[in-house]
Amino acid sequence: MFQTHVEEADFALNAVRKAAVLSRSIQGELAPRTISKSDRSPVTVADFASQAIVAQMLQERFPRDLMVGEEDSQVLQQPEQAETLAAIARYVDRLHPGVTLQQVSRWIDHGASEPDARFWTYDPIDGTKGFLRGGQYVSALALIEEGRVLVAAIGCPNLNTDLVTDTDGSGCAVLAVRGEGSWLFHLDGGESLRMSVSSRSDPAQARVLRSFESSHTDAEKIDALVDEMGIDAPPVRMDSAAKSAILAGGAGELIFRLLSSKRPDYKEKIWDQAAGALIVEEAGGKVTDLRGTPLDFTCGRELTANFGVLASNGLLHQAALDAVRAVGADQRPV
Repeated sequence: MFQTHVEEADFALNAVRKAAVLSRSIQGELAPRTISKSDRSPVTVADFASQAIVAQMLQERFPRDLMVGEEDSQVLQQPEQAETLAAIARYVDRLHPGVTLQQVSRWIDHGASEPDARFWTYDPIDGTKGFLRGGQYVSALALIEEGRVLVAAIGCPNLNTDLVTDTDGSGCAVLAVRGEGSWLFHLDGGESLRMSVSSRSDPAQARVLRSFESSHTDAEKIDALVDEMGIDAPPVRMDSAAKSAILAGGAGELIFRLLSSKRPDYKEKIWDQAAGALIVEEAGGKVTDLRGTPLDFTCGRELTANFGVLASNGLLHQAALDAVRAVGADQRPV
């Protein structure tokens, strides 16, 4: 299928498939156990188990490559988290029988690297609150070289290949290689389908992909953007980077990542944006920050050179940027 980065693409697709299947098992079997990190966001057994699995696969397939992940095992070493670490190890043991707690912790910590000339960035559960409520979440993996995202994959356990929420279906995976398109797969294998963004160019018909969770955005400003653009179409509500798959597949046109007044200094994390950005772009869409600047993945673990994120089908990008400026969403909230 691909002419470049063939081995990396094969690895990325297999990795997110395994991680997504494992996470779906945990979601179905385990009343989600959460612990609190320093930023108070919920973390599940699936986060850590998935990161351990993908890190082990990376060490085996590309032993020289670094991984910049969301999680580390430090919090799991606390005595009160012994039961949580044991639960993580039990799930990892399904793929690696006889694994020890120490091995699991080392695999998780492989994701504690800092970005280098070539590295993978991984979000084991993007959309943690969607996971906890039984909704949408994804496993997102991307290869970055010299600041350019070259390969991206997301595994979507609760999204079917018609890009519709289906918690009882087989799920889907999306794979993109720079210059070679974005492709949709069943999570359990089979034929692939090339993805393409929608051809809608009338702002009134634009479908905005919005999260259920509002704590990390500015819901009122998104409402103002909808009014400014004269959008009549109802929004598509969905957690996680599954929204990028929806946009890439033509079932939505706009994603706004605005700064919340509760977190005015927040910077987007690279693992939240790298995979989805390439998937949208390779399907014919466009991704910038809210000021029209391309996303800069050369600044470490955060997009410190950017301000929010705007993803679109391309045809509506300038209209969306104009609306962002008109309502002041390109300025830091006070």
